[in-house]
This record gives sequence, C-alpha cells and structure tokens, in this order.
Amino acid sequence: MTKTVLVVEDNELNMKLFHDLLEAHGIQTVQTRNGHDVLEIARREKPDLILMDIQLPEVSGLDVTRWLKDDAELKHIPVIAVTAFAMKGDEQKIREGGCEDYISKPISVTHFMEVIGKYLN
Repeated sequence: MTKTVLVVEDNELNMKLFHDLLEAHGIQTVQTRNGHDVLEIARREKPDLILMDIQLPEVSGLDVTRWLKDDAELKHIPVIAVTAFAMKGDEQKIREGGCEDYISKPISVTHFMEVIGKYLN
C-alpha cells in the first residue's frame, strides 16, 4: 500500500524538492503552505507522516503540531519538523513541541530519506 506524507512548507522550492524526493521513492504527497489547513487536510487524507516546516508565515509549525497532538483522531500521526534553526537546544524544543524527529535545512538527501523511512517502514 502506498504511503502518504503531508508536507507543510511555505517555500515553493523546498516543497518541490520534498515532493520530488518522496515521489521518487514511491511515496505520495499531499501539500499545503498554510498551517491553518493542516488539521482539516490530515482528517481528510489520513497521512502516514507529516513533514512540518517550523517557520510558517501565519502560524508556528510547533503550534500546528500541538493542535495535531491534542486531537484524538490525529495525535498518532508522526510529525517530523523541518527547520533552518538547528541550534543547540532546538532539538529539545522541537521534541517538547510534539515532533517525533527533525530534519535541518539545508537537507542532506540521504539523511532526509533515512528519517522518513524510520517512520514509514
């Protein structure tokens, strides 16, 4: 059965990169640039994993992750944070925010697929 990843990313180039990498590995993507749409899309599409940009323009990706984790229907979906802010202490903040893992930008394709694979296999 084909796995589905919900990609929440406001940068068009990153969105295309994530989509192309996942699709090349046989993984379907559903995409949004708007954090406010994530819960509705997740309920409708039932993704196996969510890739969450932490720096969204209208709402923090960590806030969106908290909304997901507070929702009985959606809290089981693993969330991987994607962030350009991988400073010391950020991993702890990201995990405390409800994310199961994180990938720092700029991404390493090998590491990106390893982290994704850990949650989809």
